[in-house]
Amino acid sequence: MSRATPPPKAPVRLYCFPHAGASSLVYRGWRAPQGVPLEIVGVDQPGRGPRARDARVTHYPELVAAMAGQVAADLLAARQERPGLRWATFGHSFGATLSLSVGAAVARTLGEPPERSVLSAALPPRLQPDTVIGDLDDDALLAKMVADGGTASALLSNSTMTRLLVRMMREDEEIRCQFGRETSTLRVDHPLVLVAARDDPHVTPGQMAGWAEHSTAPSHRVEIPGGHFAAVLEPERVLALAAEGTARTPDGRPDRKGESLTCASGPR
Repeated sequence: MSRATPPPKAPVRLYCFPHAGASSLVYRGWRAPQGVPLEIVGVDQPGRGPRARDARVTHYPELVAAMAGQVAADLLAARQERPGLRWATFGHSFGATLSLSVGAAVARTLGEPPERSVLSAALPPRLQPDTVIGDLDDDALLAKMVADGGTASALLSNSTMTRLLVRMMREDEEIRCQFGRETSTLRVDHPLVLVAARDDPHVTPGQMAGWAEHSTAPSHRVEIPGGHFAAVLEPERVLALAAEGTARTPDGRPDRKGESLTCASGPR
């Protein structure tokens, strides 16, 4: 007797949170790999991107609440057309901590956690330094952005844009300085996928593993080649992980031990 083909899973709506000094426009060119049921939605904080007219929020709990309201409303509206739509979150660097906090807040509102949260290139709260940009002047801050490789050269050659980028970086640093205090006790009950680039000068794979303590569910570690922005510049691997997840035991069941797994991808 042949087995019946299981029905296809509903798509995953992936809410993506940008790195410091950026807006959701960094995800505008993202496309799910062929055959991967994934919908990509960028999330902006008030005062930025499509929310540019909203008043900026600098207190972390209020910022999380504002962004969680946006995500919950979007998901409920999308489910009007596609009942059963699943959801997940992705956050890179600065956006990783924010994405996990917002995901937890949305889960409390809806009574339903995300399928998973993919965190990329971010220090966990207990490892957050007092400052990232310190007393750098504008020129030095721009030089740091160039060295990190996450900002298009065309933007850095435009004086109006460089002023905007510097302003956004300093705004996000004000928020980032609250991470250690506001998120040290953050715990979620859904799986985490922890993506670390081997040549990232800011976050090592071992440091990324520290995020496992913020979830009671399995955490899966994935190492990729490249530097700090590798996951954003070549997102195909991350998108596949976001759609299906990988925290599984050899027999295909979810790993309930909460142990970190290792998956090395690409040449060393």
